[in-house]
Amino acid sequence: MRSEYQDGGTAVKKPRFQSTGGMRQADNDRRPPAAEKHEQETLANYQDQAIPKSMESALLKMKDDLGNSADLAIRRISLCGDEGNHLAITYMQSMVEEMRLDEFVIQPIQRDDKLMEMMRERVDVCQRIQEHLLPIGNIKAVSNYKEVFEQLFLGGSIIFIEGSNTALVANIYGGPKRAIQEPITEMSIRGPREGFTESMRLNCMLIRRKIRSPRLWLEQFTIGEVTQTPVGIMYVKGLADEAVLEDLRERLNQIRIDGILESNYVEEFIVDQKWTPFPTIINHERPDAIASNLLEGRVAIVVDGTPFVLVVPSTLNMFFQAAEDYYHNFQMATFLRMLRFVSFVIALLMPSIYVAIIGFHQEMIPTQLLLKLAAQREGVPFPAYLEAFIMEFVFEILREAVLRMPSSAGSAISIVGGLVIGQSVVEAGIVSSAVVIVVAFTAISSFVAPVYSLGIAARLLRFLLLLAASTMGFYGISIVILLILLHLNNLRSFGMPYMKPFAPFYWTDVKDTLLRAPLWKMKRRPQLQTKDNPVREQSYVEPRQEPSQ
Repeated sequence: MRSEYQDGGTAVKKPRFQSTGGMRQADNDRRPPAAEKHEQETLANYQDQAIPKSMESALLKMKDDLGNSADLAIRRISLCGDEGNHLAITYMQSMVEEMRLDEFVIQPIQRDDKLMEMMRERVDVCQRIQEHLLPIGNIKAVSNYKEVFEQLFLGGSIIFIEGSNTALVANIYGGPKRAIQEPITEMSIRGPREGFTESMRLNCMLIRRKIRSPRLWLEQFTIGEVTQTPVGIMYVKGLADEAVLEDLRERLNQIRIDGILESNYVEEFIVDQKWTPFPTIINHERPDAIASNLLEGRVAIVVDGTPFVLVVPSTLNMFFQAAEDYYHNFQMATFLRMLRFVSFVIALLMPSIYVAIIGFHQEMIPTQLLLKLAAQREGVPFPAYLEAFIMEFVFEILREAVLRMPSSAGSAISIVGGLVIGQSVVEAGIVSSAVVIVVAFTAISSFVAPVYSLGIAARLLRFLLLLAASTMGFYGISIVILLILLHLNNLRSFGMPYMKPFAPFYWTDVKDTLLRAPLWKMKRRPQLQTKDNPVREQSYVEPRQEPSQ
């Protein structure tokens, strides 16, 4: 069932998700089935409970349900011409702009002379308030406490009217928010400087500023039994695959959890393959990156409370692309992309190749270099593979320490860890200087990946390749690489092959992979995504309906 959405798209009304206990599933397994059934029935009755006609009863129930919360504000209003309270406005403090609430809601109601007369004649005044008095854009009527609390915690102001079992919601959102700033995780030299914030509405606005089209649709869901987090999916109608959209809606509807605090909560529930180190859903902090993906027929998932927006379906090739690639000339962009691919291979294989050569294949090294390495390793008590394991583990500790420390202390820790510790372990004879060089170059290469989640996969697989190289040399490395390639070819992202356009191979899509062809050469959108509108310059045409037999 669809209804109009205030940003111009449509909203899909979904039933509230019945939580099975959230993330602590083991505790739920120990609960008696009768107790869980009673709790669900009580919750269902609570959701369907109607608003009483007595305004004081409605306010009393709200205060009881919220535990008489200190940040619940209640403003009672007396209409002109009579004494006593006839209306009441409730809202959560710091979530509403109180000056605008007073100017656009309270004062117009107090100044109207006909409301008191209508209430005496027992006429429902909701329609008059909604259509004639309040000069704000988004006003809606609610009839049960489920809708009341949903709108209250989104920042709405609830208007209760004496003698009416319908309440009005005036959306005058306010409160402190983080300003639009340059993205931290996706820096660029050229291009827009704006990044997403923690507000879903603001993020949707930033995307709409990039794609000014009525075909950009937004559907909103509410996920999380306790947090009631708004989650939206944005797509360009006519470009996004309807099968992907239907699959995404079904997966979102099946999420049962107490709270959604970040987009990864949603990501882990909707991915195709759970047990893989490779990310199958990409995330971006830049509106221009999301807009470019929407124009290629993909779908964006916007979660309230996080600046990271998910994009589905995703392929491995997308994790090596940066929005800045399209802001430079195609020769420079092609060079940078190849550099990222090479850096990823170095970050994945360099320590294991060093261990394999030193331990099993010394004949592959030139004589002069072999003598240098042998001189460096003289007096080192550990074999090459153990040196590499120790230094990789130390570097992972150093990386985590730099990330968790305050920014003022993080730079000092990186200098101390990188220079002092590295030089000290070499002078102490614990490891050779060649291992320090290999680990340092590997670490630098791992930072080249434009998407952080891809670097995590390289960090995890690096230890597996080190183990294979320390036991079987290049033969073990070859086996692990073959298994990784087989695993990558088996991955899917919402039904799309993860290795596309290499497996399966699509020549037209190769123009935007390792290479970045000129924009005037990339006339077609990626295949398997935009079946009805494959040409970029082509305007949308409704698919032709086959005549019924």
